[in-house]
Amino acid sequence: MTTTYKICLLAGDGIGPEIIAEGVKVLNAVGAKYDTAFEYTDALIGGAAIDATGNPLPQATLDAARASDAVLLAAVGGPKWDTTDPSAPRPEQGLLGIRKELGLYTNLRPVQIFNALADASTLRPEIVDGVDMMIVRELTGGLYFGRRERFYDEPEAGVNGAPGQRAYDTLEYSEYEIERIARQAFEIARKRRNKVTSVDKANVLETSRLWREIVHRVHDADYADVELEDLLVDNTAMQLINRPADFDVVVTENMFGDILSDEAAQITGSLGMLASASLGDGVALYEPSHGSAPDIAGRGIANPLAQILSVEMMLRYSFDMGEAADDIRRAVTEVLDAGWRTGDIKGADTPADQVVGTARMGDLVVEHL
Repeated sequence: MTTTYKICLLAGDGIGPEIIAEGVKVLNAVGAKYDTAFEYTDALIGGAAIDATGNPLPQATLDAARASDAVLLAAVGGPKWDTTDPSAPRPEQGLLGIRKELGLYTNLRPVQIFNALADASTLRPEIVDGVDMMIVRELTGGLYFGRRERFYDEPEAGVNGAPGQRAYDTLEYSEYEIERIARQAFEIARKRRNKVTSVDKANVLETSRLWREIVHRVHDADYADVELEDLLVDNTAMQLINRPADFDVVVTENMFGDILSDEAAQITGSLGMLASASLGDGVALYEPSHGSAPDIAGRGIANPLAQILSVEMMLRYSFDMGEAADDIRRAVTEVLDAGWRTGDIKGADTPADQVVGTARMGDLVVEHL
């Protein structure tokens, strides 16, 4: 009997529509191979939603997401909607909003080196050899969701004591938010190399001192078999470059995770290769770690592999289709081993006839499936 899953597609902005089409292409190939049907609902988010409705996250999009078994998102944002007006809608509000509304408090970003792309990293091959880490980022707390305000004509806020502007953002965490993300990290570590690095700024921030206290409490009570180390965020930024292969599971708060995961992405040589999963207690969301790349939108040259690898994570975490997920990973590896590249991951010695566009790269993955 054919199993059916409902997927909400959020193409978003920039290269989003181009790369999500390749994700669907791969899903359809997986469905045919594994007697599984995928039903798709398209919805608006980000800048496209602002243009159509004035809202970066329309209620219809939330309804479609909640009615699905998983959400596949491509990218949001672009200079068209950039603004410093605090009252103007911004595409990123759609992304933050859907994470909050779906209760997606855990973001998983696997950082792995494909052997064929080791030379694409800006680090020496012997440094990146063996890199295989999972960054576990708290997703619905911290500065991004804290109280914020801007004041105008504040006395002495300007230059030389003149009136000027003042703003604040609030960094806040509750005990339960830290405990649930810590448990996620420890559980993931048990299925990997059994080590967790907890990243904070406990020498300065009270929220980080609370973070460290709760992480250790959870560890000592239920996960004493897992190795735990504490690392300050500034030191972590350095050690990711110095010894990236030493990391297994890295767990941290929202803003630190946002920054460190992009740094870790550069270790692989291209943001275009990194997928992510946002998980909670209900419908999960999967998306590439890169942005909307408006400068190349519509040209058919974007790298779709992060989107395709996000599909791999969807199969693994939402649909319990581990064999199919392994198939996608194998297919992508074989395509890269065969020398096929998009422009962002080509080397100086890549033959011109092996540099392909978005759709052709998707076709190659399907062929290897």
